[in-house]
Amino acid sequence: MTTMTETSARFREFKMPDVGEGLTEAEILKWYVQPGDTVTDGQVVCEVETAKAAVELPIPFDGVVHELRFPEGTTVDVGQVIIAVDVVPGGGEAAAEPVAPAVAEPEPAAEPEAPKGRQPVLVGYGVAESSTKRRARKGTEPSAAAAAAAAAIQGELNGHTTTAVPAPAATVVPESRPLAKPPVRKLAKDLGIDLATVTPTGPGGIITREDVHAAATPVPAPAAAPAAPAAAPEAVAVPVAAALVPGARETRIPVKGVRKAIAQAMVGSAFTAPHVTEFVTVDVTRTMKIVAELKEDKDMAGVRVNPLLIIAKALLVAIKRNPEVNAAWDEANQEIVQKHYVNLGIAAATPRGLIVPNIKDAHDKTLPQLAAALGELVSTAREGKTSPAAMAGGTVTITNVGVFGVDTGTPILNPGESAILAVGAIKLQPWVHKGKVKPRQVTTLALSFDHRLVDGELGSKVLADVAAILEQPKRLITWA
Repeated sequence: MTTMTETSARFREFKMPDVGEGLTEAEILKWYVQPGDTVTDGQVVCEVETAKAAVELPIPFDGVVHELRFPEGTTVDVGQVIIAVDVVPGGGEAAAEPVAPAVAEPEPAAEPEAPKGRQPVLVGYGVAESSTKRRARKGTEPSAAAAAAAAAIQGELNGHTTTAVPAPAATVVPESRPLAKPPVRKLAKDLGIDLATVTPTGPGGIITREDVHAAATPVPAPAAAPAAPAAAPEAVAVPVAAALVPGARETRIPVKGVRKAIAQAMVGSAFTAPHVTEFVTVDVTRTMKIVAELKEDKDMAGVRVNPLLIIAKALLVAIKRNPEVNAAWDEANQEIVQKHYVNLGIAAATPRGLIVPNIKDAHDKTLPQLAAALGELVSTAREGKTSPAAMAGGTVTITNVGVFGVDTGTPILNPGESAILAVGAIKLQPWVHKGKVKPRQVTTLALSFDHRLVDGELGSKVLADVAAILEQPKRLITWA
């Protein structure tokens, strides 16, 4: 079942679907279609970013794109119409009932209902029960003023943006609200500029990007700025990097999407779970030799073999030997929930921020299967295609700070998990080996754990087991 409504015999609308995990809004990152393009059932029409990840949205019917309701960079509530499609090829005027003007405002009845009445979810994602009500959209104004502002902005956008709807006639724009397109408003916010103080030079009194830059530059502006030509439209989406002004002492970046979710999760974790971190420095020379041998093993052909693979397997074996560490704290019921499975999270740095997708049922995977899963997880994360479902349900996490040349750290627990292992850089260091000082491959491990769930003894055993396996990898056979 898909989120859509039929507006007439000719036009159908596709609404922003609920992609699961209790999310209520998403930002349109990129449109893959334009008005006039033919689309087919299942074709991806846009990419959106939720508070967890970027998701591609497929359209559930065939037709020709009639209108895109929002430009790129707009945050849209779940349930709002984002695209209208002409499903009657070559339909005559008799069937052409006009589609409502593209006003980027919430629909009057957009409040979420009880779980029974929620919008159907996008295929492949689950819906988490949530009592959270949808928050009010920022910048929401009375409908008349909003329609007027949107109509004036739409007049300039026609012909070069992703929308193509004529502005309503006889609209009155209140002077208290400066006219500017969404990306220009974003630029002004990034630079800390109040649009009310900016002198507009665009057609119809619209503030352009150049106007904002002029207001931010400490150089006196010309006495009479020429009007911006209509043939030089503004871009729909402005990257953060484009908001930088030469000589500016500050740059303001809105906190939203993945970054906002990270901030909320880390603050909640740090001030909810009592963290304890323990450290151990270990000789991993034998582990590095095993990695080199596995790279030549025909059974590992086609998969990426690196130290993280052996470290992940070592942690899984340590959890098997100390299963009490794999648990969660249920605050509502005041219970400790023991997990008999391991969804192993791997912290991944991406252009959108840190995300932690996890390998489902990692405890059941063989070494080749684990290697393949790690490779797929990292590849998907780098492409920005990690789904919200892939980041849900983790139990224990590994964060590899060593790739940045860092020795170790005190990692913060991923919310709802009991432990996180930080792996430092592997370096050649002097080490006492068999009674003599020799150059050996050495690293430092740090294990943070929730002291409500894990006592110092248990945490120490888990960390000691991981270190012992990395020092003597043959223990993977004897202990597994």
